[in-house]
Amino acid sequence: MPTHYELFIGGEFVGHQSQERFPAVNPYNREEWASIPQASKDQVADAISAARSAFETNWSRTSGAERARLMHKLADLLAADADRMGHLESTDNGKIIRETRSQMLFAARQYRFFAGYADKLWGKVIPLDARDVLDYAVREPLGVAVLITAWNSPMGLLSNKLAPALAAGNCVVVKPSEHASATTLEFARFVEQAGFPPGVVNVVTGDKRTGEALLDSGRIDRVSFTGSPAVGREIAANAGQRLVPATLELGGKSPNIIFDDADLQKAIVGALAGIFAASGQTCIAGSRLLVQRPIYEQVIDQLVERARKIRLGDPTDRTTEMGTAANEPQFKRILGSIEHAKAEGAQLATGGKAAAGGDLAKGFFIEPTIFIDVRNEMAIAQEEVFGPVLSIIPFDTEEEAIEIGNSTKYGLAAGIWTTNLNRAMRVSRGVRAGTVWVNTYRAVAVQAPFGGFKDSGFGRERGEIALDEFTNTKNVMIDFSDEERDPFAIKA
Repeated sequence: MPTHYELFIGGEFVGHQSQERFPAVNPYNREEWASIPQASKDQVADAISAARSAFETNWSRTSGAERARLMHKLADLLAADADRMGHLESTDNGKIIRETRSQMLFAARQYRFFAGYADKLWGKVIPLDARDVLDYAVREPLGVAVLITAWNSPMGLLSNKLAPALAAGNCVVVKPSEHASATTLEFARFVEQAGFPPGVVNVVTGDKRTGEALLDSGRIDRVSFTGSPAVGREIAANAGQRLVPATLELGGKSPNIIFDDADLQKAIVGALAGIFAASGQTCIAGSRLLVQRPIYEQVIDQLVERARKIRLGDPTDRTTEMGTAANEPQFKRILGSIEHAKAEGAQLATGGKAAAGGDLAKGFFIEPTIFIDVRNEMAIAQEEVFGPVLSIIPFDTEEEAIEIGNSTKYGLAAGIWTTNLNRAMRVSRGVRAGTVWVNTYRAVAVQAPFGGFKDSGFGRERGEIALDEFTNTKNVMIDFSDEERDPFAIKA
């Protein structure tokens, strides 16, 4: 029998007999394994009310030390259950357990990191020209934040948002993707077990209707969204109409640049990690591989050979190296992008179709795919595929590499492979991307800020700067002089 999940509102798991529901389908075998509730408008309103009440009556007055204690407890619970949670996430979205388990531990690390800031949100005393005026600025929580996550890394993406939101003293309503909701609902159990006051964290699931109800409520103070640029634009427009601040972490078409002086063994591994890890279903995927001409053919030969040896299989098997597309719509979109690239004239070097044979035929598997001699103006080099599809583009000069790298609407990440320190500095300055890796790729740290330029979104997650997304600055000015003032002139 499929696992039956309920919404988490006001500290309780809630639902009713007539609750609309939808299936969670395992992308490995296409079997229904869980039943997820579709939140109604009334339930969304209840979740926002619960968050608002918790903020105004409790959480905003809770000391930083207490918030930190609860966050550490939350991290402990998640880390202790990382194996089971990783297995659930792999079952839900087809990502291999070697990564999902590590993402649980990364998320736990992030809650601990921001717990350390909960009692250290210090203000500043600001020296003014007037000696008899005390001026200081303090940071205060916003109130109720809506956190909307994507299906590719539910727990990792949630920690990017929830950890700084809680540390800063906000209450939240979380909406995971309808394509991967289970681990977020499981995580709500940890919130309950850790002892958070009812309403501080709420989880409502469902399709676009749930998101629209949250944004249309007019009762939220911040929205943080991870997902596609198309949906990001809708959210930004909605938030703009209501003057609600938004953080948007959107797509990418990241250039991974290999110069002819690179450590080629490391660069090849970095190129593989950049596109075939997580089946390419990551916003930071190095989907455009730019290779300097003297080593172009050599890089192609090695990558094609390595790609053909990647082990596809059961995502919950620790020997599997690449799992499935996360869901059927994404599976079809990836295959459609591949066919369009072929029609456009991109040369297929390997892959290019759904994987078949044995158990692979049951799931949403796509062969690791490499196109070569790609022109940067082709759709395959400009549009985010979000799948295991690599476009290799040759270049001659450093200036050309920067120009090609920046010639896209996105600006989330970039990779540079070179042993020349001066070149690394020049190119990292020249590339327009929120994250630039040098001699590594797809590496993350809770301390390092993350976010994009251009159509990759705005605002920052992770690192100390993420706290700015969930706080307001209040200035207080105290005049302790005995002088009379002119009531008709501003005092400066």
